[in-house]
Order: sequence, then structure tokens, then C-alpha cells
Amino acid sequence: MPALQNIIGPVVRRIRYQRGWTQAMLTARCAQAGWDVHESTIGKIEAQYRCVTDREIVVLAQALGIKVQDLFPIDPKVKKSK
Repeated sequence: MPALQNIIGPVVRRIRYQRGWTQAMLTARCAQAGWDVHESTIGKIEAQYRCVTDREIVVLAQALGIKVQDLFPIDPKVKKSK
């Protein structure tokens, strides 16, 4: 199994499901926010198979109607750098 490429994918998927959106609907909202992305890319991000750039994180948050920090899971196992 390949190493996970991002930590926000499951959060993106959960929020998208909560809103009742398809990947196509999220793709359209991302396009409105200035990111021309394909549905398969959203799927790869949600499955944690693709890295996500900082700009893409900002656009995803905007498209989902949330703050950037809300994309990052709160996990006590994740160690913060000193």
C-alpha cells in the first residue's frame, strides 16, 4: 500500500457528504473559485493518493465554505514541531 499523500482527504470527503454534494458538484465549486480540477483529482485527494498544494487547500476550503484550518483533522497522535 502506498504512503498516504495528504491528511485532509477524509475531511474533504466527510464535509462533501454532509452537504449532499457529488464530486462533480465540488469540482464545479472549485472551478468557480479559480481551480480547474477534474472529478478524478478530487477522488484521489479524498482517497489520500494525491498531494495537495497550499493553493489547492485554500480553494477547497473556499469551495466547501469552511475555514482552511477546518480541513485539518484534530488528532492527538499528530505531533507538532517545536
